[in-house]
Amino acid sequence: MKSAYELAMERLEKQSPSAQLTDAQKTEIAEIEVACKAKVAEQELFLKDKIAEVSAQGKYDEIALIEQQLGREIRRLNEDAETKKERVRAAK
Repeated sequence: MKSAYELAMERLEKQSPSAQLTDAQKTEIAEIEVACKAKVAEQELFLKDKIAEVSAQGKYDEIALIEQQLGREIRRLNEDAETKKERVRAAK
């Protein structure tokens, strides 16, 4: 006997079948994720150093601005990566 979850998943699969990715697509998506993580780490290092400099100078009001900038940069990089991954998934 199947659980309600299994039945619901079967119905969902019938309504909108999940796309099967090729090994090349999986590899490309993994490369996109690695590149995104590297760019995020790079931005974090750069802006964390900037925060340390500003903090040492006593300009505490600028720290919040730099942290907001970091958040925007991370969000932008993640959105770009998701867009690229969607293009890979859509390519058949």
